[in-house]
Amino acid sequence: MFVPGSRRDLLRSTVGHWLERVVENAERAVVRQRYVRPPGALPEVAFLAACTRCGKCAEVCPVHAIITVPTSGGLAAGTPHIDATRQPCVACTAMPCAEACPTDALTVPEHGWQGYRLAALTFVPERCLTFQGQSCGVCLPACPAGEAALTLDAGSHPVIHIEGCVGCGACVRACPTYPSSFELTPAES
Repeated sequence: MFVPGSRRDLLRSTVGHWLERVVENAERAVVRQRYVRPPGALPEVAFLAACTRCGKCAEVCPVHAIITVPTSGGLAAGTPHIDATRQPCVACTAMPCAEACPTDALTVPEHGWQGYRLAALTFVPERCLTFQGQSCGVCLPACPAGEAALTLDAGSHPVIHIEGCVGCGACVRACPTYPSSFELTPAES
């Protein structure tokens, strides 16, 4: 019989928390740098184990956004990633990169781009030209997700709508400021 607050409940809870910390520490030891992975990537450690570094995802990317981690990348060397400052993902509807993966390291998410994010996007207002009294707005037409992800407020300042943003990095690349007024952070596993 399960009794909340019993020793068994306490033991399960303690072991569960301990196990979570062990997994987190192991992942930190294995994954020294995080990368923005192509659509449908497994969590990082599983991705590193499943990816055969075949390059098929990069071959079918229509905009050549997928590149490989250099040999200096340790365990991640040769795996695909996206560097939005070089070429962002354009959020292809069919996700040909995930379709081409022979190992399921990449799989097309069940609901496609709906609710899926490659990376987390943040906006740094103090870098943005519109907060310095200049007009801009080049990020808007660059965004493949459109108004679901990015709009301008009444003051013509960019506003990110996280629920609609896929984290492709198109706004990062389009932004004329250096560093960009948008920052892309690899998704947490």
